[in-house]
Amino acid sequence: MSEPHEYSGAPESLIRIWPLFGLVITTPRLVLTPVRDEHLPELIDAALKGIHDPAEMPFSVPWTDAPPDALTAGTAAHVWRTRAEVAAQAWTISFAVLHEGRVIGLQDLMARSFPLLRRVHSGSWLTRQVQGRGLGTEMRAAVLQFAFDHLGATSAVSEAADWNRASLGVSRRLGYTPNGTTLIEARPGETEVQQHLVLSREDFVRPRWAAGYRGVEAARELLTGGAV
Repeated sequence: MSEPHEYSGAPESLIRIWPLFGLVITTPRLVLTPVRDEHLPELIDAALKGIHDPAEMPFSVPWTDAPPDALTAGTAAHVWRTRAEVAAQAWTISFAVLHEGRVIGLQDLMARSFPLLRRVHSGSWLTRQVQGRGLGTEMRAAVLQFAFDHLGATSAVSEAADWNRASLGVSRRLGYTPNGTTLIEARPGETEVQQHLVLSREDFVRPRWAAGYRGVEAARELLTGGAV
């Protein structure tokens, strides 16, 4: 499958320093690659343009309530922190999601004790300007294919506020099933029901397309410790 906009990826000199910079996942409309520093201005701009109705809070941590300066610094810190902490026993990959050559959101893929549990967890956001086009389903399907087909994951979990029909719809279309609820404090003094979901590899409703990849072998070695 040809890569959208012929994405060139990271230079070899950078990949030698951190192999995950060489990982590129492509779908019919998107490119997903671990966030590099040059992605940060567009990523932060996408967040500042708005992700959700300010009257609602779809995230378990209300990071979008932060003032612009704090949101800018916090987004960069999240990317740098998760990058530095990647190891086979605990990792988070923050993928920049590119559409038509521009960063439009973030797709996180996370795991703890992955060589034993073989379970991944996902979270994501898209700038409001591109919502409603099926891109959220496409980007999550991409990382699920990566996790199930190349890392050896056997299950995936996710969660969303029980009112968040868009996120729950993505999960439903991909085959997730409900897995209990928790009550959280979404904002100070405000409670919210969080719906948990689980997906087994066998129940994954695959899209009609198959993702394309670069840099899988080095990424797999780092994320699984070679235990695939």
